[in-house]
Amino acid sequence: MSERLETLKKARDRMIEDRDAHAKVLAAPFDRDKAERARSKFVEVQALVEALDRAISAEASVSARD
Repeated sequence: MSERLETLKKARDRMIEDRDAHAKVLAAPFDRDKAERARSKFVEVQALVEALDRAISAEASVSARD
């Protein structure tokens, strides 16, 4: 596995941990301020996870050709 691919996977793992923390806030008893911030951050982090997934796929296909 290339160093770049490994870095992308580590970044994805870290973002999933971050996303999970926001999901826990959303699952907790409702607090408007916390829920609004957690919802916004959850969506932001999820978009980043999806972007990392695309980057990992692209890097994996480049690595497979080499």
